[in-house]
Amino acid sequence: MNWRLPTALLVSLLGIALGGCVSSKVEQLRQSGQTVMVGVDESVVVLGRRHRGDRESEASFNRCVADSLQQRRLSIYSEQQFVDALFPWLEPRTAPVSADALNNLFDRPDIAQRLRATGVRFLVWVDGETEKIDGGGSMGCAISPAGGGCLGFGWWEKESKYEVSIWDVHNRSAVGKITVNASGTSYMPAIIVPIPMIARTEAAACAGIAGQVGELLAPAARPTRNSHPPPG
Repeated sequence: MNWRLPTALLVSLLGIALGGCVSSKVEQLRQSGQTVMVGVDESVVVLGRRHRGDRESEASFNRCVADSLQQRRLSIYSEQQFVDALFPWLEPRTAPVSADALNNLFDRPDIAQRLRATGVRFLVWVDGETEKIDGGGSMGCAISPAGGGCLGFGWWEKESKYEVSIWDVHNRSAVGKITVNASGTSYMPAIIVPIPMIARTEAAACAGIAGQVGELLAPAARPTRNSHPPPG
């Protein structure tokens, strides 16, 4: 019996089960001590910083935050639809580079009219990125008539740093600000088969942001219909 197949399968399953270590720090600054209610006809948009030639928040990270907020029963307006509705003011060549500049843009009567048409009440502005900050190790792979495999060890460290501002675009006021810093080291040991042990810093940062936004914004209770008409 060829023992390499079950060994490779075992090693692959071990890699899936294991993960790199992640540490995260989340801070919240809220303007008021109370949670703000999002009305039944209002929605929230998660908008990443978009600026040509400068740092941009990743689209996949913004979708993660939006999906997480939607799971908290908040009505989410598509980022792309929002960008299209305000075209061309949110295109990379013209987009504001800060949350304050974006809020000032909404003071324009023509932009304010487009904004009202979307039904968006709250804007979650995401600024930041995930980047590799260190790494090392070496690995070699070979194939021979008797079989093949890899031998070695590699590692890399990633950091996810984001700053999020939450704005009430109707009242032109800040609801709160959130900062998150998640870092972790991923490993790739290889004995026959490489074993990825990934530190999911983006997922940790996304969960931290969504949790804090969920404390700042909450969906208003929807009115219930009375199944029995009132007595005449």
